[in-house]
Amino acid sequence: MADPQTYRPAPGSIPEAPGVYRFSDENGRVIYVGKAKSLRSRLNSYFADVAGLHPRTRRMVTTAAAVQWTVVHTEVEALQLEYNWIKEFDPRFNVRYRDDKTYPVLAVTLNEEYPQLRVYRGPRKKGVRYFGPYAHAWAIRETVKLLTRVFPARQCSGGVFKRHGQIGRPCMLGYIDKCAAPCVGRVSAEEHRQIVLDFCDFLAGHTDQLIGRIEKDMQVAAADMDFEKAARLRDDAGALKRVVEKQAVVLGDGTDADVVAFATDELEAAVQVFHVRGGRVRGQRGWVVETEADSDVPDLVGQFLAQFYGEQAALAGSADDAVQPVPREVLVPAMPDDAPALSQWLSELRGSRVSLRVAQRGDKRTLAETVERNAKEALTQHKLRRAGDLTARSAALEELQEQLGLDTAPLRIECTDVSHVQGSDVVASLVVFEDGLPKKADYRRYSIRGGAEGGDVAAIAEVVRRRFARYLKETAESGEHADRAPDHTDTACAGETSDGAPATGEVAPDEGPLPGIDPTTGRPRKFAYPPNLLVVDGGAPQVAAAAEVLGELGISDVAVVGLAKRLEEVWLPGEEDPAILPRQSEALYLLQRVRDEAHRFAITYHRQKRSTRMTASALDGVPGLGEARRTALLKHFGSVRKLRAATVEQITEVPGVGRRTAEAVLDALDDGDAAQRSSTIETGGTA
Repeated sequence: MADPQTYRPAPGSIPEAPGVYRFSDENGRVIYVGKAKSLRSRLNSYFADVAGLHPRTRRMVTTAAAVQWTVVHTEVEALQLEYNWIKEFDPRFNVRYRDDKTYPVLAVTLNEEYPQLRVYRGPRKKGVRYFGPYAHAWAIRETVKLLTRVFPARQCSGGVFKRHGQIGRPCMLGYIDKCAAPCVGRVSAEEHRQIVLDFCDFLAGHTDQLIGRIEKDMQVAAADMDFEKAARLRDDAGALKRVVEKQAVVLGDGTDADVVAFATDELEAAVQVFHVRGGRVRGQRGWVVETEADSDVPDLVGQFLAQFYGEQAALAGSADDAVQPVPREVLVPAMPDDAPALSQWLSELRGSRVSLRVAQRGDKRTLAETVERNAKEALTQHKLRRAGDLTARSAALEELQEQLGLDTAPLRIECTDVSHVQGSDVVASLVVFEDGLPKKADYRRYSIRGGAEGGDVAAIAEVVRRRFARYLKETAESGEHADRAPDHTDTACAGETSDGAPATGEVAPDEGPLPGIDPTTGRPRKFAYPPNLLVVDGGAPQVAAAAEVLGELGISDVAVVGLAKRLEEVWLPGEEDPAILPRQSEALYLLQRVRDEAHRFAITYHRQKRSTRMTASALDGVPGLGEARRTALLKHFGSVRKLRAATVEQITEVPGVGRRTAEAVLDALDDGDAAQRSSTIETGGTA
């Protein structure tokens, strides 16, 4: 535990100008980012009496080993730079408004000749229009089910669309008039695209115009004595009206607004956002986060708006989406201190004026109270559902520190496991847990270069050597030295504003590269800092091999333990007998979770590698099938599973593949399946 006074800036060295600051730990990893109107006033508050600080702040300043800052001209620049740094460095002491899941959206692939409607999760793409997010995927499917009666747009995948085009028959949706069946030519590409565009207009809120146009067409059809068409249009208009009626009008003036509300306690905060478009609630989202040190509601509002709309603007910028990332009006429970700067920044994101205010009376006040009730209910449900989770994780880390005799609680734990089949396709995994939770972005997998030679012990040694050799290389490249005392009292680091222009800052010419930062890209290195605890799946031999490698590399600040599967024994280097943790202890449960996650990740990679090898070997002996044709087959079908399910006629569609070769391919895959079913598969390392 560090003493904040050891890295406190010299008196008078901190400027009184607005700026952004960041705290880093002893490994150079950024652990907290903040902004201030006066850097001197804000930073001095962190170096007051430690006992008087908020527990979360106290933990942050005692974990940190250095502080740096960047001076900017305006509060808007500070807001932009703070958002960019939080997104880049992912500091663990900052409040992050991120969902524990990816909310689904309705994607319309306008970049295809025949656009498709589908449920989607993931990064936004050019040429695709998105609607949502929705709380559940079934809500999207229900919406599509209601609207495809009027807008029979394609929903099938590319493979299904192609297959039905080849056989000349539409799918079931085509037969029940829920799809216009462009695959068999019932409508042209232009007609189908118009159907999809009408669908998009309806979801975008242009409901009255579409319903009015349908009713006008109905009257024209009735005047022309085409009563069958008129009846169908009447039913279509009725269906659209029923959909619209399900969206209650909450703001009679047709306002476009986001309504934000918070519910807080000493440790956590719940935030709810209602998206109101055209006076109707079009969507809702919610988060529960651990609160930052001494944060009140105005602080939480400012942090949330910066992060949420920054992400929304980034998503909108990566897709051809006509929906504005920011509405005309944002209603909040309390005005943040930097409200003018936030309002100006939001206006820049939207391209027109954005009003940021607190609802005082009328329908907007009533809606704000409703959103606040939802936030309180969400916080209550979260506490009931996850009661004890935070306490259990903290207890597990503290118990590990006590049981293993560590200097500090193991906030970062890494675990490695080996997987193979009777010595073939030997692979290994490395998983990372931070604060007792998996950090999947840092997971790594290894193909063991030595193969089965030396068994699991040699494989563990190879993984540890490769992982920590990379750690030493990255720390050397970033200019970090173990014997260098952190000294950032007279300097600040340079940054960039959101438009790419250099931010104004005081930069010492002799400071050199920042610890843990790639000097070429300026981004943080994921493995430029070591774990507090390294766990290997196995017993005394595996632990001894890992400890020996660390000793060869000169690394002495990483604790090593092994967790044996049979009796869940914890092995320490150099000990003849294992340590036995209580069966119901949170520490043992955490080690088991880490070990099981490493095992799962290793087996997944092993199965993938084995499947690729077995498929390649099965196709290697096919007469007339060389490497080029084998590659063409896999590229055409996309996967071995689809190739195995294909017919001879479908395989012959691949250029250069004749009927005899296609039959030989299917025979080879069938033989390979039979051999695989008859073999005994063994996976995992020894305990």
